[in-house]
Amino acid sequence: MRKMFILTGEASGDKLASRVINDLNKLNSNIEYLSVGGDNLKKIGIRSIYDLKEITYLGFTNVILNIFKIKKKINETVKAIEDFQPDILFTVDSPDFTLRVAEKVKIKNPKIKTIHYVAPQVWVWREGRIKKIKKFIDHILLLFNFEKTYFEKENMSHDFVGHPLLDSKNESAIDINQILGKNKALISIFAGSRKSEIEILMPILLNFIKLMNEKYNDFSYVFHSTKEYSDLIQLYVQKSDLKNCQIISDDKIKNHILKKSIFAVSKSGTVSLEICNAKIPSVILYKMGFINFLIIKMLVKTKFANIINIAAKKEIIPELLQSDCNPKNIFTVVSNHLENPKKMDEQILNTQEILKNFKTHNSSSTLAANVLNKYL
Repeated sequence: MRKMFILTGEASGDKLASRVINDLNKLNSNIEYLSVGGDNLKKIGIRSIYDLKEITYLGFTNVILNIFKIKKKINETVKAIEDFQPDILFTVDSPDFTLRVAEKVKIKNPKIKTIHYVAPQVWVWREGRIKKIKKFIDHILLLFNFEKTYFEKENMSHDFVGHPLLDSKNESAIDINQILGKNKALISIFAGSRKSEIEILMPILLNFIKLMNEKYNDFSYVFHSTKEYSDLIQLYVQKSDLKNCQIISDDKIKNHILKKSIFAVSKSGTVSLEICNAKIPSVILYKMGFINFLIIKMLVKTKFANIINIAAKKEIIPELLQSDCNPKNIFTVVSNHLENPKKMDEQILNTQEILKNFKTHNSSSTLAANVLNKYL
């Protein structure tokens, strides 16, 4: 049997990895797996050497505070991979952790093929990393077509596989009116999937809704949440005493609600691709702790936070960053769009043009699985 070690650093990487391995198993059933993974890899029978939460440290300040624990975990992971002796080390996202492990593994055993899925955002900062990465990563899988330029420049082996959020899905019909018990127009809200994001954005978002309620009485607001933090968001909503808010954490229901929405208010991140793919106009929010923001501002070379705007090299989707991310500004942008349907149509038209370059002829997970199979 061939062997593969799957290394993820957080829940999103675990989800991506499980999709790829599902497709790989259809091509090749003669593989033994071991991982650092979460619930999704566990569901398909792949054991993790420790709980994924042990390495999910968020934000630069938290990394600094936990640096010795992280170093210890890196060394522990390298030892486990060394003992397992895989043919392939498949690292997924979380480059600050996964690539550090991959580098040490490659030094100890150059025969292990290293394949990384989700390239570090070299187009945002530290483009020079590619020179270092190509010394210990044999092949890299890219989510965006425009990333190819950076890796071609350094003659690094790569494939553009597309973004999994843009893969077509077969969904069963769901009557969301029964779930919500209302027939009002929907506005979808994404407060984040991390506790730190939620704690910063929820008070701002709830005050935005209060401003909206002063002017409009025909909207219902749906918070899209992870199962892990739905109770936390519910607590914020209960304290606000707002009656036209719902919290949804079921992924299937969330997709249907998004498609039925007339607008979306979202924290910056890959969820914006899902919103654009559903052809829903939106505004993007980005706010973080002051120290983290200063660090990022010194490092980042792009003027936009949103991937669509970065690819377009102009602001297609409105962005409200740091001090501009406040209830009044969000209200102004949203109400302005709702009262100018042409603005919403124009945003949708422009985002669809950008998305064309992000899509592939097959699903991202299938294309990634094909690459892995070639290396086995």
